Formats: sequence, structure tokens, C-alpha cells
Amino acid sequence: MEPMLKARGLVKRYGKVTALDHCDFDLMPGEILAIIGDNGAGKSSLIKAISGAVVPDAGTVTLEGKEIHFRSPIDARNAGIETVYQTLAMSPALSIADNMFMGRELRKPGFRGSVLRQLDRKRMEEVAREKLSELGLMTIQNINQAVETLSGGQRQGVAVARAAAFGSKVIILDEPTAALGVKESRKVLELILEVKSRGIPIILISHNMPHVFEVADRIHVHRLGKRLCLIDPKEHSMSDAVAYMTGAAVPEAA
Repeated sequence: MEPMLKARGLVKRYGKVTALDHCDFDLMPGEILAIIGDNGAGKSSLIKAISGAVVPDAGTVTLEGKEIHFRSPIDARNAGIETVYQTLAMSPALSIADNMFMGRELRKPGFRGSVLRQLDRKRMEEVAREKLSELGLMTIQNINQAVETLSGGQRQGVAVARAAAFGSKVIILDEPTAALGVKESRKVLELILEVKSRGIPIILISHNMPHVFEVADRIHVHRLGKRLCLIDPKEHSMSDAVAYMTGAAVPEAA
């Protein structure tokens, strides 16, 4: 099976610091791929190179077998790759519907939309409500309430729903449960599995090993700027994963 998203030989340097050192990456169709690694291992640089936030100095990235050259996150978004950052990248003062469509607002048809540039707020609210309902998030009653009035779990849910609504090919989740309590984390994990059930592959970056081992199909262990190994969570323990991450053990394939 050909990977949905593939990278080969990625290099990214910041002065004398090498963040990515000829790194390889593979995301298979329909899977949840977790990326784990110690702080400074280069996980963020890898994700930024894939999502268009940085341009690698060398190497290639292919999406569905075609080589791609993203110059910005907008390019990645247009290609169907959506990223939910740890900061969520939402405007607290704006409504749920406005945040869902930020940067891709729907305009009214005809003259009012093309010339007067009037927004089709009714349509945006309908689509936002529909996407939240699909993911079981309609505990949020008012689609027009400000995001700042939501709980942490609800905000994360809106961010995931936004990614699921527009991420037609790949969704990247950066530490989605880092700042959440037990109950809200459970809801987000259920959301992740719901998105997977719709056939969209997910890249999950997380330090939470129980969450990684619960939902991931494969685990990409990142160390010293490159992929150290790929492990199956059914065949390896959390202790194995931590040992590989920290250098306390060497994987058999290495």
C-alpha cells in the first residue's frame, strides 16, 4: 500500500543547529500515526515541514504519490492538510461559526457576494452546526456564542471539528489533550477515533503515552532529528517506547 503522505531525506537547519537530519516519514491511508520523541528531537520541525509552516532545506514530500512544495500553511490547507495546533489558533472573541470559517468565509451568491462581499452567515452557521453534530459535539447549544465562553474540551472539539470539516486528506493534531482534564481528554480521544472512522488519516503528536497507545495504529519514534523506528503499539510496551525515545535502548531494526 502506498503512503498517503510521505517524506524522504528532509533536512532543516537553523544556523548551526540541525533540526531535521535526513528524516523519513510515512502516513498510510486511514491510520492514526502517533509521533513521539523527547523535547528537542525535531518533532515540531517535521510537522512544520509537512504542513507548510517551514520550507525544508532538502528532501521531498509527496501527497498521494505526487511531489508537493508547500510555501505556506495556506498551500497545505488548499491541498487538504489541516493542522490543529496546541494553541488551537482560534479567536476567543469570535463565535464558533466565525472560528470554523476563519480565512475561508462563505459569501452570498450573486452580486451581493461577489461585489458587495457580504458574508452568508446563515449558511456558515448551518454548516458549522452540521459538522459539530457529526462529531457528537452538540452539547454546544448556541453556534453564535463566543469561543471564550467554552470549556477547554469544547474549544478543542471545535478545533478538531474545523479540521475534520476542511481536512479532506490529512489531519495533524499537536498535543490535543495536553491542557485538558480526564473527562475532556476522553471526549477528544473519541473525536479522534470518530474522524478516523470517516477514513481520514491522522498524525497525532503527543507526550501522553496512555493516549498514544490507546488510539495509534503505529508509532513513529523521533530522535535526534530523524525517525529512529516505527513500532506497533500491540507488540511493544510504553516502557519500550520511552526507552527508544530517550536512547536507553536501541530498537532491533536500528
